[in-house]
Amino acid sequence: MRQFLIILSLLTLLNKTSLAQDKQVGGRCQDCEALMDYHLFSIQPKASDTLPGFLENTPKIKISGKVFEADGKTPASNVILYIYHVDRNGIYQPSDNPVGWEKLHGQYRGWLKTNSNGEYSFFTFRPAHYPEVEEPEHIHIYVKEPNTTPYYIDSILFESDPILTAKIKKAKKNRGGSGIVRLEIKNGIWTANRNIILGLNIPDYK
Repeated sequence: MRQFLIILSLLTLLNKTSLAQDKQVGGRCQDCEALMDYHLFSIQPKASDTLPGFLENTPKIKISGKVFEADGKTPASNVILYIYHVDRNGIYQPSDNPVGWEKLHGQYRGWLKTNSNGEYSFFTFRPAHYPEVEEPEHIHIYVKEPNTTPYYIDSILFESDPILTAKIKKAKKNRGGSGIVRLEIKNGIWTANRNIILGLNIPDYK
């Protein structure tokens, strides 16, 4: 156990050292370094993945899209995406033995890496609203480009969510483009598309 904790501490230190060498973009973000947690598990992110809890929860959803360079046209490959959300009770529920940022972000999270066409996709379940808080259902997304620090973009929101009012839509900054998606049944699963434009409305990007 002690050896594991030592290795974990060393990996965390290496992550922070690596980030310190990258270009600082995106403005203040206290938890964006959570994106680097995949190193703690020796995960090799792929373009498509399934988050924990997919089989046990409903409604099941599939989110896919393309990541583009700042010109909005050129596909961006090798971009890491970190996604996480609450459970069906609206709680960021960790597993019995949480590691890294799972203690705060919960167990329903994962990492993706865009392919040569800038594509990504993931399977999960639709998260609930926060308990007793008027906050739309959402899935967080953080982005890590080569040679930049991680930054957050607008969360995925669902057009069909009754709490997603016109006022909330108007207040969104469209970081990386609009995160509002429309779910449609395709091949028996609720499916939506969320494209991302790198650097769009991101502070300190240029």
